[in-house]
Amino acid sequence: MMNPEPEIRRLLDVMPASGRMTTKLISKPEQRLVIDAPLPMPWMRDRPIYINFDFWSRLSRSQRDLLILRTVSWLGAVKWFQPNLNFGLVAAGLLGTGVELMQQDFVGVAVASALSAIAATQIWRNNHSTSIELDADERALQVAQRRGYSETDAARSLLSAIESVAQFEKRPLSFIELLRGQSLRAIAGISAIGIPEELRRE
Repeated sequence: MMNPEPEIRRLLDVMPASGRMTTKLISKPEQRLVIDAPLPMPWMRDRPIYINFDFWSRLSRSQRDLLILRTVSWLGAVKWFQPNLNFGLVAAGLLGTGVELMQQDFVGVAVASALSAIAATQIWRNNHSTSIELDADERALQVAQRRGYSETDAARSLLSAIESVAQFEKRPLSFIELLRGQSLRAIAGISAIGIPEELRRE
């Protein structure tokens, strides 16, 4: 079995500086997932990445590099506090809830709370969108090129890593993984068919 400590140090070297500042790599041998990074909540300072090093050791070095870069890229792309309509609605709903509570207007509290919940749900969905998943892959490929990989080799390594992870976890590829795979095949030159723009925006 792989010794986690040297591999964690190596992965930290592979990661971009921004990722090293916010990410914490944690060995979790009991988990059934090869690598797991929960959606970071707004109040979380550290962004943990849990790795089952028994599974991890079965991946090639290039697969491991691309998986960690991709995971860090996804974590870095998650945004809760953006000056947009949804964030404004959450803030307005929370403010309204406080005002209505002070006035003991419980109908108003219910309406304001519902407004906040709907807007927060939309922010959650945006952080799980197809576009953020595909963008995270592309950012990982860009960082990999600064680590000596060609774009083609990086895309092939990430594609094979996605497929190997699903095998180790004994599950079929998810819909988003199939889309990611098709995008990576196009980047790697394996397929001439990429992802339609309308799917990227979902």
